[in-house]
Amino acid sequence: MKTPVILSFLLALTVAANAQVSRGIVKEGLTLDSKIMGAKVRYTIYLPFDYENSNRFYPVVYLLHGYTDTDMAWIQFGEAHLIADEAIASREIPPMIIVMPDAGVSWYINNYNNSVRYEDFFFQEFLPYIESHYRIRAEKNYRGIAGLSMGGFGTLVYLMRHPEQFVAGAALSPAVNTTEQFIAMHEQAWGRWPTAIYGPGSGAARITEHLLSYNPIRIVETAEAEKLKSVRIYLDCGDDDYLTIGNAMLHVALTQRQIPHEYRVRDGSHAWSYWRSGLLQALKFIGTSFHKP
Repeated sequence: MKTPVILSFLLALTVAANAQVSRGIVKEGLTLDSKIMGAKVRYTIYLPFDYENSNRFYPVVYLLHGYTDTDMAWIQFGEAHLIADEAIASREIPPMIIVMPDAGVSWYINNYNNSVRYEDFFFQEFLPYIESHYRIRAEKNYRGIAGLSMGGFGTLVYLMRHPEQFVAGAALSPAVNTTEQFIAMHEQAWGRWPTAIYGPGSGAARITEHLLSYNPIRIVETAEAEKLKSVRIYLDCGDDDYLTIGNAMLHVALTQRQIPHEYRVRDGSHAWSYWRSGLLQALKFIGTSFHKP
């Protein structure tokens, strides 16, 4: 009759351990009036468990969603708040604020004709607004960025075009394409999303200066190496992901330029199960960066 007693004891321990995890606060449906975007822009924010009971200022991670998702995706499908709660409780990451903006299908950039200027909005309106309305340590050494797919692309673009703003970034399955892939893309595929951000075109005519200015591989090849070395870069792409080629080529470009970075290829595809399992390590990578000079 000892087995039921032991099982009950273990169950009690599990319940007690779970009860000890202090839960942060998720605020959703928040908006910012943007002059640049000409609309209200939604965002969701995660505040660590002790935020409302302290006066301290926190490091921040901007967590970017993927194509066709919204600011709530990382909470609804990625369980980012639960992962952060557990990691903070176990001291795997420091208490941090996580901000999830809604970018629609903008790819986080200014498009080819400046009819959508999301990059300008992010740095000129959104970031200053967030860091003046919440207790955030508003400086490079305590600001990180991460994202998946389209958000992984945005993460890399922001890190590389604005290295003075971030200490580290983690890109999960980032949507990185080579110029050869853009040239070979079927007309129907080009019309789905690249046309809206890069402009119409076919074949080699698609490779404009605008496209190249936002291509992570090209940025690494042409940017000032010392500036790229001022940020810590983490890449993680599944071995069954259709984006493996672009990510591998980015890894090669970074290696050739001697830019320190972490490159991970795990078993998995372009799916939420992969991103959920990778988020903890991404946050740990950024969290560790907050402690470096």
